[in-house]
Amino acid sequence: MRRQTATCGIAPAGSSRSLRLDPLSLPVRFDAHDPRADGYTRQIELHRERVVLRRAVRGMQMAINVRVSDFTGVALRGNDEAQTLVLVHRDPSLSVPLLVSNDGDELVEALAIWSELFALPQLDEGARKPAPRRRRANAIRARRPKFLMRRRVAMAREVMVHHGEREIIARN
Repeated sequence: MRRQTATCGIAPAGSSRSLRLDPLSLPVRFDAHDPRADGYTRQIELHRERVVLRRAVRGMQMAINVRVSDFTGVALRGNDEAQTLVLVHRDPSLSVPLLVSNDGDELVEALAIWSELFALPQLDEGARKPAPRRRRANAIRARRPKFLMRRRVAMAREVMVHHGEREIIARN
């Protein structure tokens, strides 16, 4: 079996059904299922310090480079028949599958290895709380800036208007 790197033309490490990545043979490039991408696949390059996600959406090619430290942790997802070990990101579309298996011992062992390799915590997906709601745009913020609110508005002085008088024009 040859090493799976970006420099040698490799076959994918596995389909989304039987994905099994070796954490000791990084970097690795593989295809994963992506419901939003053209052809429903995206190409993932997994390195020790970064992850590159390549996909095409409506013909537009894109590559997203994400640091491993930007991921929140490693977690187990799925039901009893087939569980997936996932590198979890705050944005669910950037999460990366690492292992698909139905063997519980293998999943627990792989979870420990991947979390230690990336120095990320092991997440419990069942007890995960939803992210706090983002603050919406403040309507008051569109008003006058705060430092201008402290200033007093200048009082308009009355301009004296002279009616019914003849103008005196000085000519040189």
